Amino acid sequence: MIIAEIAQAHDGSLGNAHAFIDALADTGVDAVKFQTHIAEAESSALEPFRVKFSRQDPTRYDYWKRMEFSPEQWQGIANHCHEVGLKFISSPFSNAAVDLLDRVGVDAIKIGSGEISNLLMLEKIAKTGKPIILSSGMSDLEELERTIDFLKTFPNPISVLQCTTAYPTSPEQWGLNVIGILGEKFKIPIGFSDHSGNIYSCLAAAALGAEIFEFHVVFDRRQFGPDTAASITIDQTKVLAQGIREIQRSIASPVKKSDIRKYDELKRIFGKSLAVNKDLKKGDVLRFEDLESKKPGDQGISAAAYRSVLGKSVIQDLKQWDFLKPEHIHTGE
Repeated sequence: MIIAEIAQAHDGSLGNAHAFIDALADTGVDAVKFQTHIAEAESSALEPFRVKFSRQDPTRYDYWKRMEFSPEQWQGIANHCHEVGLKFISSPFSNAAVDLLDRVGVDAIKIGSGEISNLLMLEKIAKTGKPIILSSGMSDLEELERTIDFLKTFPNPISVLQCTTAYPTSPEQWGLNVIGILGEKFKIPIGFSDHSGNIYSCLAAAALGAEIFEFHVVFDRRQFGPDTAASITIDQTKVLAQGIREIQRSIASPVKKSDIRKYDELKRIFGKSLAVNKDLKKGDVLRFEDLESKKPGDQGISAAAYRSVLGKSVIQDLKQWDFLKPEHIHTGE
């Protein structure tokens, strides 16, 4: 599943949120993901800014308040996603947000890595019966294991994403090696949550067998927002989705290098046969310096067998560029 994360890129504008859905509907992604914030339930005026990016929000609480949509507006967002063939996914940050998402028909719930040990909210989520996608950004394997063991006591489908909590991440921070570690340890679907701001990391993750891909999207990387530097554009999203699909097709279609029969005709056309690069007289002894290789590859002696003719004499006159054939050579018998 390929998930384009809008998060707060809408900047509190319902119109922008719907514009993102329409723009992403034609990119090849399977789902869009939002974040569902209810400021009173999740935050307080004491919460510090992670990055002081906003000139209009005095506190982080005020920012979350500005990111809110009403239940009716969330219902419209969910309906719009489904109308254009996209799954609607969101990350809640409070039990109240879980209730809201359950009511409007969210297709899956993403757990941000900061909530991985919030077992109160995780139980609330599990009781919805919705598929759960865990982000591993701020968790070590022990913490992940405890959370996954807790969630496995419920029937929800579970998947986990390798993620590095940095905005943006450098290649040294992608942690592509962790994809295999998570798959081996947990035996559940493994994906990759990207904050790199380019398409390369998800393509690499696809080549390593990741099954779920999540990345932030913006209309333009110059726009306002805390995640813009870690996002890709709508146009890049289309390229990325196509790349992931083609890599997955490739992985599902292993090539048998031992069977090259389909190349027989091409090998004949592009193969090389021995020829002479000068006029030779009957009785002349063939030297390395007398030989050339010419297409096609079925004209007597293969260029690969050139050593077999060295030191042998020709039994007839040959013109420059004539193919050298077995019947032209004295065998010594």
